[in-house]
Amino acid sequence: MPGDRRRPDGDIALVHSSDLHIDDSGGCGPDQATAALRAVLATARALEADLVLLAGDTFDHHAIGAPTLAHAGALLAAAGRPVVILPGNHDPALPDCLCIRGDFAAIPGVSILGITHERAVAFPEYGLEIWGNAHRDYHDMVPLHDPPPRAMRWQVAMGHGHYEPPETWANPLRPSWLISDAAIAATGADYVALGHWDRPAQVGDGTVPAFYSGAPDYARTVNLVRLTRRGVLVSREPLSAAAAAQG
Repeated sequence: MPGDRRRPDGDIALVHSSDLHIDDSGGCGPDQATAALRAVLATARALEADLVLLAGDTFDHHAIGAPTLAHAGALLAAAGRPVVILPGNHDPALPDCLCIRGDFAAIPGVSILGITHERAVAFPEYGLEIWGNAHRDYHDMVPLHDPPPRAMRWQVAMGHGHYEPPETWANPLRPSWLISDAAIAATGADYVALGHWDRPAQVGDGTVPAFYSGAPDYARTVNLVRLTRRGVLVSREPLSAAAAAQG
């Protein structure tokens, strides 16, 4: 189990990433298939993050082979800090999903929304609660529906879906898994960690800080989120040089 990493100033540092799309098809080996996960976790270590948030589509599909699953599990076990995983539309929390097949729930410090925790995981040592609605199948859903009341000093919401601004909300050809300004604001969270877009972006009306991290293979960055007495500070940080070289 990762040890107590509380900072003397009480601040909390989170690394937020998503859409790693681990995929060992096409003949690539486990090390290459898990390069994005290795890069994100190495960057979290370099940034001395307290926790890592993976906001959906950690895996690209459910046909990942056992060697790649084992390699991903070993990387998570060596993360050195808690990791919270939200299942997305590519890797929903099915009864035979990869997180269950890989026995990720048995890895100390790894929390999987919809599997190890129904909707929320608490970190009392940080006064922090993280919640999210896991994709449970391949059908449409509302990623940020029914936000829970705040239970701790800090609350972070995770959602995997497509943000649609008010001016295009009525588009009959809009995508699935929609996220709106109103849904983001209704969370009342200190930060909303989003996944589903390859590119990083801030979305919403500014009431609540809501950001896509982008896919690490595309963005070559992670979001560093600092929960501080001065407020919530969000920056994009490059993948660490060593991790980028390996990836």
